[in-house]
Amino acid sequence: MEGRNRSDIQPGLRVLIVLKKDQRSGKLTEGIVRDILTNSPSHPHGIKVRLQTGEVGRVQKLLKD
Repeated sequence: MEGRNRSDIQPGLRVLIVLKKDQRSGKLTEGIVRDILTNSPSHPHGIKVRLQTGEVGRVQKLLKD
């Protein structure tokens, strides 16, 4: 899974995240990173970010433009 390392993620990057409410279903939400919320260098479930829309979730996949 991509999105486990903080060094791979920066503001402005397009990503797919899983929102807390969608963790059971696995539904992904696409957006652009505004803030990185996880302080540690890596996280087994994905780095937590805030999208430009204000939604917060863990990165599951990095998207190429």
